[in-house]
Amino acid sequence: MRILLLCNKSPWPPLEGGPIAMNAMATGLLEAGHQVKVLAINSNKYNVSLQSVPEEYRKRTGFQTVYIDLSVKPWPAFLNLFTGKSYHVERFISLEFSSALTTILKTEKFDIIQFETLFTSPDLHVIRSLSDARIVLRAHNIEHLIWQRSAAGCRNPLKKLYLRHLARTLKRYELKTINEVDGIVAITEKDAAFFRQAAPGIPVTAIPFGIRVEDAGNIDTKLTEKIFPGLFHLGSMNWIPNQEGIGWFIRKVWPIIYGKHQDLRFYLAGREMPGWLKNINVPGIVVDGEVPDARSYMFSHGIMIVPLFSGSGIRIKIIEGMLAGKAIITTAIGAEGISYTDGINLLIANDLDGFIDAIEKCLNTPGLVENLGRQARELVIKKHNNTDLMQNISDFYIKIQQHPV
Repeated sequence: MRILLLCNKSPWPPLEGGPIAMNAMATGLLEAGHQVKVLAINSNKYNVSLQSVPEEYRKRTGFQTVYIDLSVKPWPAFLNLFTGKSYHVERFISLEFSSALTTILKTEKFDIIQFETLFTSPDLHVIRSLSDARIVLRAHNIEHLIWQRSAAGCRNPLKKLYLRHLARTLKRYELKTINEVDGIVAITEKDAAFFRQAAPGIPVTAIPFGIRVEDAGNIDTKLTEKIFPGLFHLGSMNWIPNQEGIGWFIRKVWPIIYGKHQDLRFYLAGREMPGWLKNINVPGIVVDGEVPDARSYMFSHGIMIVPLFSGSGIRIKIIEGMLAGKAIITTAIGAEGISYTDGINLLIANDLDGFIDAIEKCLNTPGLVENLGRQARELVIKKHNNTDLMQNISDFYIKIQQHPV
């Protein structure tokens, strides 16, 4: 099949969750024998030079980007309060992107056009007018749910009201859009259940993030000389759920744990580290910021902490941590989409007492960290094999082509 992927970020370089997932999709579809073209948004939030993209990658994907300034602008954000439209989506509307898409659709024919996230969907009407391809939404998250959860946890009354507005307008747009596409690929079964209920009659499937099993290799024992005892977090810190979760952990959990274990360290790494974290001065916390090699960083550190209380979809950094053989402590929300068994593949902690208990277990139980890591690695190799998942999505494409419009 000929497939056009519309990406809200460049899938290359795959440095954070979204681009990693989109890159796995693009390369997986190519390896499955499909023809793939990528049209991606290039922005100030995730900027890539075309020259930095490998030539072979560009050729195989017909790689194109269009620049959009995604900066949050206070005045338009304020005026949006009176429009009833989603400010999240409005920021992605671009005449230049529409023009590039129009040119592609007038010169090339596709069987499937896939929105990678909801935010590439504003040109749905353009696609309908120029192409008879089936349109698929690959929903990395239930987008409005992230903001509902953020609003629920916000303590500032004015900010809480604005977050509720953002969630409400985004929900309205999301519910409208999912009923206008030809198929929905959710990341988790939980998200798929929501879409089936919210968009009756639209074919829905759940296909998680996949890894190339042949790239898994063996864990480099030279890199597993862990900074231990130690905890670490690795993730994109421009994502609000990560900021909220780490802020909570530092305020609530860390003082109690560090009070009992003065030799313990908590290492923080990731892109777009906010100023309040860069300049934090809390005993035992080490801020490493953006690191050149996430895989090596995981290998060389101890217990992975992922305190997420909002968001939906699947946490790719957790999958990568499991592949690296890490013991991981996260919430039930953080582990959504992973076929885990609590206490076997990872540890679930949903509140202050849960995190303290899980960390103490890892520090005080000989062999637990190693056993958790080994079982985690085995699970993702078995359940997240990208070759198998690409066959599943190929079957889904065939299904929606046969489904009446």
